[in-house]
Amino acid sequence: MTNEDAKGLPAGVSAPATRALAAAGITTLDAAAALSDRELLALHGVGPKAVRLIREAAR
Repeated sequence: MTNEDAKGLPAGVSAPATRALAAAGITTLDAAAALSDRELLALHGVGPKAVRLIREAAR
């Protein structure tokens, strides 16, 4: 799945982070933004940069 397939995830979110989110059933920015930083970081492949990009895009 590419970022374009992941309805609204910021383009800077890495492929591993996008795959980790998709594997957890999170394919939209709204769904990702609804999770806490701790929940996002618990997903293997999601790091601080992805969390920051998600938070900035959700504003």
